[in-house]
Amino acid sequence: MPLIFLRDSTERLNGFNQTALQYWNYTTWSNNTLSNGSECWLVFEKYKPVILSNGTFLNATSCYDPYYKIQYRGILGILYACLFAISVLFISINLRKHGRRFLPSQKRFRPIGRRWQWYWMLFVAACGTISGIVGIDVDRDYLQSLSIVLQNFFYHLMLPGILAACWESVRHWGSWQERQIVDRDPFSIRQDDRRGRIELYLPLIFYLFNFMNFFMTVPRAWGQIELQTTLSQQADVAGSQATDGRFKAGAFFALAAWVIILYSLRHSVHYYKHRSRGIWNSFNGALHWTPTKFFLVLPLCLVRIAYAIATAFIFDISPLKYDIRTRGQAYNDSISKWMYTLGFTPPLLIIAIFIIYGYLEENEDRVLIQQRVEHGRATDAELNIQPRKPRWWTRGRENLHMTPEQRLKSLTAEVGGGQPTLRGITSNIEMGNMSIRPRNESPSRPAGAPS
Repeated sequence: MPLIFLRDSTERLNGFNQTALQYWNYTTWSNNTLSNGSECWLVFEKYKPVILSNGTFLNATSCYDPYYKIQYRGILGILYACLFAISVLFISINLRKHGRRFLPSQKRFRPIGRRWQWYWMLFVAACGTISGIVGIDVDRDYLQSLSIVLQNFFYHLMLPGILAACWESVRHWGSWQERQIVDRDPFSIRQDDRRGRIELYLPLIFYLFNFMNFFMTVPRAWGQIELQTTLSQQADVAGSQATDGRFKAGAFFALAAWVIILYSLRHSVHYYKHRSRGIWNSFNGALHWTPTKFFLVLPLCLVRIAYAIATAFIFDISPLKYDIRTRGQAYNDSISKWMYTLGFTPPLLIIAIFIIYGYLEENEDRVLIQQRVEHGRATDAELNIQPRKPRWWTRGRENLHMTPEQRLKSLTAEVGGGQPTLRGITSNIEMGNMSIRPRNESPSRPAGAPS
């Protein structure tokens, strides 16, 4: 029902100074509000204000103040905001675990590469927390204003953020496979071949599509989304804005970015895992070598993109739409079910999957150190080199072949002053002064006898 001007408002606004209303250009509307274009007041029941002849309102309540009780959008918003906020803690733990460096940094494999996925997940969690909390004001406001804009602003930021998190995870998995190969044989992989050129341009192409999704959906004039007072205004103004060409283009740019992620995964499997000839064998190889977490994460990301495409064409399921509420009537919010099920749940599940696998997986530097130890042992076995005994083994068996004098020196070194004392004893014995008899002196000749 469209808004109706009530020019003769004596019956509706008893006690109002009609002269003052006309002088200050105030108009009453059928939704029980009073506005002059810059200010808006509620004019029903206990919210009915008092207007003075100078245009001052006493006991006035703004149209954009909380009035209704919290409903599904606000309740689910609180729930998802808490879940996203809790995920920040576990994301930070995994960031510290996998971002720590135990080996010298290499120019080819920098530690920042394995941290980016966790940085993007922190960004998505922050956006989800803010968007869920603002949903409380969307439910409670009598007329929509900045709250619905803020909720959708951070909601639309989640899509490029979760795409970037998935991309960085897939890209880094390929980089990790390359690092393990290069660590075993530094000259096994060239940098100027077709593989290297693809890995150079793929990030640029992905972030181009991802940025275009952000550019088409987020930087825009959001003011028309607030105009959802009546059904006709909602369909003509907010509906046309929510389904314009920019939202449609942004959704398809997100789909193109998802395809680039899929191609990057296929590229890493092809070059860093076992190569199979034939389409069917290649497909089976990809299924065999692809990590399980990507089988879970990428379909969820595609569900979120499919919902973005659907909302760009169907305004009735879009989070930009607000179910208009009428005082005294039952409220049935069907939009919140679509928005939280298909809009908030996939990013939250993606973050949860990454957190679980991040907890199960070990730091890559530690894994590489262990691989180097095993590789060294295998090389020693091939060359028939006996493994080195531990230090305690040497200390326990070194006394078996010692003379009593050497065993005494060893005990003195352990009890006395350690190695410096041992060196001193040895020096005194080896370099000490020795008594030398004259050449013509015999042990059997009496002392003092003439020669």
